[in-house]
Amino acid sequence: MTALEPFLFADLLGTSVWLWLIFLGVVIALLAFDLGILHRDNREIGVKESLLLSAGYISAGLLFGLWVYFQKGGDAGMDYLTGFLIEKSLSMDNVFVMALIFSFLAIPRQYQHKVLFWGIMGVIVLRAIMIGLGAALIHEFSWILYVFGVFLVLTGVKMLFTKVDAEPDLANNRFVLFLRRHLRVTERLHEQRFFVRQPDASGKSVLWVTPLFLALILIECADLVFAVDSVPAIFAITQDPFIVYTSNIFAILGLRALYFALAALIHRFAYLKYALALVLVFIGSKIFLVGIIGKIPSSISLGVTLGLLVGGVLVSLWKTRNEQSVTQAGN
Repeated sequence: MTALEPFLFADLLGTSVWLWLIFLGVVIALLAFDLGILHRDNREIGVKESLLLSAGYISAGLLFGLWVYFQKGGDAGMDYLTGFLIEKSLSMDNVFVMALIFSFLAIPRQYQHKVLFWGIMGVIVLRAIMIGLGAALIHEFSWILYVFGVFLVLTGVKMLFTKVDAEPDLANNRFVLFLRRHLRVTERLHEQRFFVRQPDASGKSVLWVTPLFLALILIECADLVFAVDSVPAIFAITQDPFIVYTSNIFAILGLRALYFALAALIHRFAYLKYALALVLVFIGSKIFLVGIIGKIPSSISLGVTLGLLVGGVLVSLWKTRNEQSVTQAGN
């Protein structure tokens, strides 16, 4: 044990190695429990199970934030929670895009869990790369934070003037057309398989990808697009790579479970995007306000973020209340 102490307490990106190891251990345990025990077989996940699983992931993320609070201090804990809330809220749009992808490719619900699980695995790696690059850029060029700030403000303003019902046209999406031209994609699903061997036009047995794998590619690419907003947003809150990465990953871990509960109800949160737009403008503006009024306390950032998001949810539920009434009347 003594021989391990220098390694465990060594500094890795501003945080002791043992804190990183505990984080990785918790993430691996959660994924192993989810895939190895709860979802060993491919089946459709019901709304009740989805909500319970989502509550479990959210609780794990909040408990980890409490642990961060005691290990790294109050400001770090509040920064973690602010990042967690922003990433979780931005993921709502991601749920909408996932639903479109699964619908476009006609992926049955019993196979969607596998796509989302491996999608999360890819996100863990890709976010680590993006956050590592972001931390390196900020360390070498501190002015890059102002670029992030301008980007966040412009993104927020753009979201404010985007129609609520705007939907991407996947059938004519250039990237989708590119993939179909350059990959051998089977016409139908082959149960839960990503790859199959079958004859090509010449009769030779070759490797094909299934629509399930195409869905995985599109979901990974969609996350990269959303990460362009969320990663600068959390860096605008804190430059601690540990807080940035852990808050992102814990928010994303429950996204797969949350999808099955929200996919059919996402329209009820249509106005949340305007609250998110204001959050991005606020977070981006903070960077420029430091030189004028000083650093805004973490507690205020958390309070403003939480207030805007709660307001967005309440307004959304109020604005779409008639839709719920129509649905219930139809049933």
